[in-house]
Amino acid sequence: MQELSIIQKTYDLILWYVPILNKLLRDHKFAIGDRIITRLYDLLEQLIIARYAKEKLDKLESLNADLDILRYQSRLLLNLGLIANNRYEYATKQINEIGKGLGSWIKQQKGKAKQS
Repeated sequence: MQELSIIQKTYDLILWYVPILNKLLRDHKFAIGDRIITRLYDLLEQLIIARYAKEKLDKLESLNADLDILRYQSRLLLNLGLIANNRYEYATKQINEIGKGLGSWIKQQKGKAKQS
């Protein structure tokens, strides 16, 4: 049931992060804010799709890159002075938690693949 946990954590991150990103100044909102929002929505969609897929492993492994991009985009917000340090730390912590859940889910799926 860890897939439900990672999906919920992603959902919660979206609820927290999107209002912050929508408050960015216009230039940054459309340049980086919308990219992060789109990536978060895509991540949630792909996790839900993976949950119901017969072949989960490839789908899950491809999401690791999306999480890494989110990490860098969040760090870019911080380095450009667009979000406060405490918000960056919270976002990074949440992204890392999602990453840990994703890693566990991938490991579980690899174990199932070896059994087959």
